[in-house]
Amino acid sequence: MNGNFRRSLGVIAACAALGLAHSALAQVVGIATDQQGSLGYNTGQAVAKIANQKAKITARIQPMSGTAAYIPLINRNEVQFGFCNLVEAEYALTGTGNFEGKQNPNLQLVGVMFPLRTGLMVAADSGIKTIKDLKAKSKGLRIASEYTSSTIIKYYIEGALANGGMTYADFKPVPVSGFVKGMEALGDGLVDVTLISLNSAGGKKVNAQLRSRGGIQYVSLDDSPEGQKRFKDFLSAAEIIHMKANPDIPGLIAAANIIEIPWVMVTNKDAPEALVYSITKAVAENQQELGKTFGAFKRANLKKMAPASKVAYHPGALKYYKEAGIPVAK
Repeated sequence: MNGNFRRSLGVIAACAALGLAHSALAQVVGIATDQQGSLGYNTGQAVAKIANQKAKITARIQPMSGTAAYIPLINRNEVQFGFCNLVEAEYALTGTGNFEGKQNPNLQLVGVMFPLRTGLMVAADSGIKTIKDLKAKSKGLRIASEYTSSTIIKYYIEGALANGGMTYADFKPVPVSGFVKGMEALGDGLVDVTLISLNSAGGKKVNAQLRSRGGIQYVSLDDSPEGQKRFKDFLSAAEIIHMKANPDIPGLIAAANIIEIPWVMVTNKDAPEALVYSITKAVAENQQELGKTFGAFKRANLKKMAPASKVAYHPGALKYYKEAGIPVAK
């Protein structure tokens, strides 16, 4: 085999590899989301826009009923991408929590989009400011429960209750269908305790409804080593963070310790490396544009885009992180 022939074979092989990469990017890529108006939907819209404009990937969002509906589809590689919080991603992989007995072994991570911040909420005139106060008054209090269409939410609540040495059994559970319904139940006076995300539209509405009661107030969690352990034993991928008082944010009448959980993009282990690399690069390098489309991206921190997780990172994402110098926590 002469040198010219070998070089020709090399060129052919390189062109074939490049063709495969372009073929992977040319296909219509599905991004699963929750219903219109939800966090997942807004995240998907922003990412699809960047993928189309900056990475030249033909991406289309596919709204579904929730993570329980679309994570199994991603596991089967019927949809390429989707979003959930990191706690739920670990539950889905291992078949625990709200995915009890339903393992999704092909699930892999792309990376963190931004941190979610949420916590237990009460009316400001309830006399409950801390998790210790909540425990002292728990008997007879009504708390939003079940969340039949948003099954992960009750695990947030149970993690917060565990922080204070409590369970749902210490309260009077009031079943709700979803996250928004749980928030509305507090505003409508149907429950005394619920979960509300920081500065969310739903929280603002409830705050206005309860204006005569001083609005809403976060229940500050116990950040002692003991409290942290009880919390982390329940929600290993979540953190307790301290928020300063801010009269412009409903619930932060006073400083409070609330929950922070990474909101992540997930994919299938067999998704093309070139595709996942391009999506990861597009998200990481277009934070300003993403923030203009959906404000939650303004909280993104590239240095924390790849936190430690039981869920492995896709090779395409790892390739970009190595090139960009973004640390991947172990």
